[in-house]
Parts: sequence; C-alpha cells; structure tokens
Amino acid sequence: MIATIISLLVGLALVSVSVLVSVPPLRRELISRRIFGTYKRILPQMSDTEREALEAGTVWWDGELFRGDPDWTKLLAYPVPKLSAEEQSFMDHEVEHACALVDDWQVTSETYDLSAEAWQYVKDKGFLGLIIPKRYGGLEFSAFAHSQIVTKLSTRCSALSVSVMVPNSLGPAELLLHYGTEAQKSHYLPRLARGLEIPAFALTSPWAGSDAASIPDVGIVCKGVWQGKEVIGMRVTWDKRYITLGPVCTILGLAFHLFDPDGLLGSKKQIGITCALVPRDTPGVDIGRRHMPLNAMFMNGPTRGKDVFMPLDYVIGGPAMVGQGWRMLMESLAAGRSISLPSSNTGMAQLTARTVGGYARVRSQFRMSIGRFEGVEEPLTRIGAYTYMMDAVRKMTAGAIDLGERPSVVSAIAKYHVTERARRVVNDGMDIVGGKGICLGPSNFIGRAYQQLPIGITVEGANILTRSMILFGQGAIRCHPYVLKEMKSAYEPDAERGLHDFDEAFFGHAAFTFKHGFGAFVKGLTGSHFVAVPVNVAPETKRYYQQLTRFSSAFAFLADISMLVLGGELKRREKLSARLGDILSMLYLCSATLKRYESEGRQQADAPLMHWAMWDTMYQAQMAFDGAIANFPVRWIGRLLYRIVFPLGHPYDVPSDRIGHQVAKLLIEPSASRDRLTAETYLPKDASEAVGAVELALLATIEAEPIDARIRAAEKSGALADNPEANVRDLAHAAFAAGIVSAAEYAVLKRRDELRDIVIRVDDFPHDFGRSQELPLVHKAAA
Repeated sequence: MIATIISLLVGLALVSVSVLVSVPPLRRELISRRIFGTYKRILPQMSDTEREALEAGTVWWDGELFRGDPDWTKLLAYPVPKLSAEEQSFMDHEVEHACALVDDWQVTSETYDLSAEAWQYVKDKGFLGLIIPKRYGGLEFSAFAHSQIVTKLSTRCSALSVSVMVPNSLGPAELLLHYGTEAQKSHYLPRLARGLEIPAFALTSPWAGSDAASIPDVGIVCKGVWQGKEVIGMRVTWDKRYITLGPVCTILGLAFHLFDPDGLLGSKKQIGITCALVPRDTPGVDIGRRHMPLNAMFMNGPTRGKDVFMPLDYVIGGPAMVGQGWRMLMESLAAGRSISLPSSNTGMAQLTARTVGGYARVRSQFRMSIGRFEGVEEPLTRIGAYTYMMDAVRKMTAGAIDLGERPSVVSAIAKYHVTERARRVVNDGMDIVGGKGICLGPSNFIGRAYQQLPIGITVEGANILTRSMILFGQGAIRCHPYVLKEMKSAYEPDAERGLHDFDEAFFGHAAFTFKHGFGAFVKGLTGSHFVAVPVNVAPETKRYYQQLTRFSSAFAFLADISMLVLGGELKRREKLSARLGDILSMLYLCSATLKRYESEGRQQADAPLMHWAMWDTMYQAQMAFDGAIANFPVRWIGRLLYRIVFPLGHPYDVPSDRIGHQVAKLLIEPSASRDRLTAETYLPKDASEAVGAVELALLATIEAEPIDARIRAAEKSGALADNPEANVRDLAHAAFAAGIVSAAEYAVLKRRDELRDIVIRVDDFPHDFGRSQELPLVHKAAA
C-alpha cells in the first residue's frame, strides 16, 4: 500500500513537472523569470568591441560540429573548389614565371628584397589585384585561386609570397571593396590593381599586441587647413610595428581611436576605432625603416606619426564610417585569415614533403637509402600525412569563402592548426636532412623555411591566444545553437521580450544538453557502430564518420556542462577552454580530410595518407577529451563525465606503423600520389637549383638501384676483394673496371653520383663570408 502511494506521488510529481515545462506561459512565470534574473546578474559585461568581434563573420561547418550531430550529406555536398580556365592559365604561366624570377638565397642573403624585375612583374601582371573586380582593373580571382597562388609562391620564396599575399588579404583593397565610397573605390582600386599603389595596413601597437582593440593610437576631430581650405579633419598620432609592406607602401591603412571633444561631428565624444587611408606622402607620416623577421626579406617595419592632420575623406567609407573600424576589421578578418597563413604554411609543407622525401631516397647510409630506415620512416610519415591534411583544410576553408561565407571560427582553426603542423613538418624535415639543413647556403632547400616558421605562429593572432581564448571562446558563443540567443535575450531592452526569448533558448538548451549526454553515452556503449552515415561514403571511411559523430555528440555535452558549471569563469579557465577548442578543431580537420578523400575520387593509392592523418587526429581529439575531463574543476563531475564519454574506455591508440610505412614509401618514390600531395610545389628543371637537383637525383637514384644491387652481390661474392676503389665513393668505377657493369650502366651510376653529390653538398664560404670583398665597393661608393 505504501509503495503504491509513493509511486502515485512520484508519478504525480513527474506529471506536474512535465505539465509545467510543457506550458510556456506557466513555465516562464514560475521557472524562467527567476533563472533569467540570476542569469542577467552573473553574465559578464560585454563591450561594443567584444560584441562586434563575436558577431562578426558567419557560422559554417563549425556549427554542424557544435550541434553534436553533423549532417555529413551537407559536407559532401559542398562544391569542390576548382580553378577557372583563366585562373589555371595564370597558375601555369604567370605564377611559374614569377617563381623563376626569384632566387630565395639571393633575396635573403644579398639583395634583401625582390629584384626590381620581380617587383615590376608582379605589379604588371596583376598579382597585387587578385581580389579586385575586373571593373576596377583587377583579376577578380576566386578565393581558391588566391590560395593556390600563395601556396605555390610560398614553395619558392617567402618574400615573393608575402608581397603578393598581403595586398590581397586583410588590408586597403579588402576594406575598400566592402566599405569604401564610390569615389575611393574609383580612385584607389584601379591603381592598386595595376600596382601603381602598394598597400599596407597598420593595426598592431607596441602597447596592445594581440589585444588589438586596445590600441592607444588616437585621432582628434578638429578643424585645419587642407589644400588651402579650412576643413573638418583629424589630427592623428600613432606608433605601429610589424607592418608588412610598410617600408615600401604608397598607401597606408591606419586604425586608431577617434575622439570628438568639441562635438564637431555630433554629441558623441568617444567615436571609436576608425580606419583611414593615408597616402605615404602625407606630411608627418614616418615610414621606411624595416624589421628583420628571421631573415625573411618581405618588407616589414614600423610606422609613426605625431599630430598628422588629414581630412575626414581619408576615412574608409568617408565620414559616415567614423567609429566603424572595429566592425569593418572583424567582418573582413575571416576572409584573409582563411587564405593567407594556411596557404603559405601549406606551401612550406609541400616543399618539405617533396624535397625531404626525395633526399631520403638519394641519401644513403650503411649501403641503404635513409628513407628505408624505420627511424626515418616515422618523421616521413608525419610529413606526408600532415601535409595531406593541411592541404585538405586549406582547400576546404578557401572554398567556404567562395561560397560567400566569412567563417570566423573556422578561419581561426585553419590558421592555428595549419601553422602548428607546418612547424612539425619542417622540424621533422630538418631532423632527416641533418647537417645539410643547418648550414645555410644556395643548396639548402629547407633552412630558410625552418628559420621563418615562427612568423606564421605569431601573426594574424598569436597561436597561444588563438588556442586558449578564440577557438572555443568564440566558437561556444557563435556556433552553439542556443548560447548566443540566451546572451542576446539578456541585452534585450524590452524585459518581457527578453524573458520570452530566454525561456525558449534556455529550455531548448536544456533538452539539447540532455540529448547529447544520453547520446554520447549510448554511442560509447555501442562503439558508435549503429550511427547512421550517408550511404554514398567510401566504405573504408564509414567508421570515421561514425566515430566523428560520437565525438561531436560528446563534445556538445562536455561543452555545455563546462559552461553550466563554470559560467563566466570559463573565460578565465584558458587551459580548459584550449582543450575544448582542440576537440572542435580536430573534428574540423578530420572533416576536411574526409572531404578531400571523397572529392579526389577516393584515390586508393592515397588512402594511407588519409588513414594515418585521420587516426592520428582522432587520437589527439581523444587526448583532448582526457585533458579536459581529468582537469575539470569539480572532480566528481569530471569522473562522471569520463564514464559518460568513455564508458568502455578509449577507442583509439596511436596510428599503425604499417600504415606509416606506406605513407613514408609514397614520399620517397615518384608516383601520382606524390605529385598530388605536392601539386603546388614549384619544380625547377635545372640541377643548379636545389629543388631541381633533388628531383633529378631521385630519378637517377631509382634508375641506378638495380645496378647497385648487382654490384653488392659481386662484393659479397668477393669479385671486388682487395680493390682499393671498392669504397662508397669510387665503387662504381671499380665495378666498371672489373667488368661487372657495362659502359652504359657505368654512365648511369656516374650521373647518379654527380647528382647525389650536388644534393648532399653543404655550402661553404670564405672565412669572413666574403665581407672583405665588399669593403672596397663600400669605400668606393662613399668616395
């Protein structure tokens, strides 16, 4: 009897709660109003700049990953970016020729700049106007074409690639296209497209750094004389650094805080961040000095000005756009960041994969190519698989721009993870090349890339900040289906409307959290084997889609619990935020890799690259879950989270050595897979070029290997016993003299040896590096 009564009471309570929750007006009054009041009190205050940064750009595939149940058919349906006939012709001719005009060693050690011929060529052929519409004289290329061009130029020379990349990234042209007045567009865009103007954009201040919204540079609205007339203008003072193309720019984009103390523009005294276009010859502009970013000789330097008067017409968009600079920058940032650093760093990775793979086959130790040693196979595997994934991320992200997206979170993921993987790829390459790599000179094909790796880590948002504050911090608000709605409801001026919106978002959020907590647990118990995936995916990738769905569901749940438990404190828990950002990032990297494999026709020869990259990245996602859960601030919740996310333990361990062997093998022998992996690498045909020598030596090595095998057999039989020439250097001649190889075969061996010696040669210089020879020239010039 008592049990029956208890059951009835519990049942009535559940029914009452269900009725209460299912009747919105009642729910709002009895539950949501109290929660909403508390929520508004604890919600951190948000500045205008923070709000504009959060609301900038668009949510794309990152939103699917955050929702916990990605629609894989949507991913597979995204169009594969392709070059138009005009763009392909430009790649085949103009880009090839631009690469041929540049000698990276000469640029970085002798001239410290591109040659006058190279500069004129990139101006004349429209390299500085890739994104400018044809009606203004530009090429109007796609974002994908822009990415392809920068990737290829980066395999040749950083000064060349950056000089092309920056005018087409976040800068005057991009800002003018979206916000400029018609008069500004008509004047500047044709001149930028033809290279008559060289643009730079000045944002970074010594006192603000990555906190760009805190720049101390100031403009004061005032009256002044301009071209003989008294006008309302601005008196601007600034001190900027790290300004790429600054030393040679003719038009400077400038960001500063604008104030109107005398109310010349209205009642608002603090107008806000403003962006202006300042011609270099404006009186008071101090520009021309250079930084030296790790021997990368692209133009980069500081700019300063004190009380420089300029008319309001210099503001991008004219007087109507004063104070709108931060919004302009945030809205435009995603496009540039989606292309510039991912493309240039993928170029470095492709160059490393091509050259180091070839070198590992050409260079031999203990009578065997070093690329066949298991110890060398390990870094070769990472080089190959990471390059495959980096290129997949680069292409998919650039393709999003061509779809009209401005994916702020995705662009940050691409920038951070492509630059970090480039760092690992080039470091691995240096380990394999060894002493050859650490001695700089014209025959060193990797040394400058190694030197310049940290540049990509620090620019367009320092990587430490990006990982710890942006990836999840911005992603949680922008990509989550309910969080931004909840936040907006708190700022709604109409209190009742705000309560209504909060009620809908909050209970939708609660159902979302429960759904994915339960879903993550069930998928973990079943190993995700029953997760539905599109029927048209490659059979060999089915399990990846299922496990990614499981991880996406677990991520959605873990993110919600973290926000619920920590609230605004999560913003300051940067290590936890970083690990949550790592999970989101790994899901995106895997998505891009699967997309690439499908879009390239499921190339079975490339499958090892895909499998190793996927397995390694899923393992890293698993470790990020571990890190977040093990360090969860409330320990008992952390233990419970682990049981929900991993009820049967970890599904992944380290990638297979067997697949790693297959990946490494792809790098050390010519094949269609190797060509696809390094498709954008500039390949000189001459042995006098470091990369060209590797290419020729690889072919010669492969041709000579059967002959070498026969010579080794002769050595074992004693046919070359007591011959003083039977050493690693003179062995070919000894075999020829002994009649073991024919004259034609000896010619093959000689050609291989000549090319091998060029490839493994280490550059040397005079004792003083030739400086004494320069002194007479210096004295003569001074006289």
